[in-house]
Amino acid sequence: MKSKSAQKIKLTSYDELFGNTISQSETVTSVPLDSLHSFKDHPFHVNVDEKMQETVESVKKYGVLVPGIVRTHEAGGYEVIAGHRRWKACELAGLDEMPVIIRELDDDEATIIMVDTNIQREDILPSEKAFAYKMKYEAMKHQGSKGDRHTADEVGEAAGESGRTVQRYIRLTSLVTELLQYVDNGRIPMTVGEKLSYLKNEEQNWIAEAIGNSGIFPSKAQAQLFKELSENGKLSGTQVYAILIKKEKESKNLTIPAKKISSYFPENYSKTQIEQVIYSLLEKWKESKGEEGTKGAEDSV
Repeated sequence: MKSKSAQKIKLTSYDELFGNTISQSETVTSVPLDSLHSFKDHPFHVNVDEKMQETVESVKKYGVLVPGIVRTHEAGGYEVIAGHRRWKACELAGLDEMPVIIRELDDDEATIIMVDTNIQREDILPSEKAFAYKMKYEAMKHQGSKGDRHTADEVGEAAGESGRTVQRYIRLTSLVTELLQYVDNGRIPMTVGEKLSYLKNEEQNWIAEAIGNSGIFPSKAQAQLFKELSENGKLSGTQVYAILIKKEKESKNLTIPAKKISSYFPENYSKTQIEQVIYSLLEKWKESKGEEGTKGAEDSV
């Protein structure tokens, strides 16, 4: 049975379910879903995926076990601080209301709670974590936290990460959209993305364009080279292509130990004779591969 709007429920055990974020002395209020607003610049995606479907089924069967946290919104209704996924699950489950705790919070307090209640999820993308850490970092600086390193350590504490790791993630927020997407899908490692983040936007766009046209992704060493050239005002679009293509050419170099090759030939064979045999065998192999390709084409007609 649907609970009535603004019905008050005494909170007894949510503190155990939700850490120390919710106090046992707080009360729960059921509010209409259409009165809720998303947190401004909310960095975490709410995906309708398999996990969301599991949440929807749980909500249908048991209701929302842990209330969301909201504050009053300037346009009326409430701004969701913690509970965006539960809000979406309620919508998909066909509910009209969601249980929440209404708090009086300033922007910095709300930001810190929003980040801390999401940051420990296992399926967070690097970009989500990057913008979340940046938001919490700036909120803590507003609150008077002293020292960049000290603040970064405090930011990462909720997720069990070092201040240095937090700083690396925050650097990713300086990447252009295309490069950040490559970090999210694993094509560019975070260490490479961090170095590329120091480049100007125009320079990053050169790299994104070069990747798109060549399919070649920069290594950590190349990213460092891009960074150094940029700092010295010497990086150009042409150089970006040249450096990436050089990587591709170098990756095709092949070295076979002479001792291993020699074991296939008589001891009296000279280097020239060995090379001639190798080239001859490679030519035959190439011809056979060509014949197989032709045969395959004929078979497909």
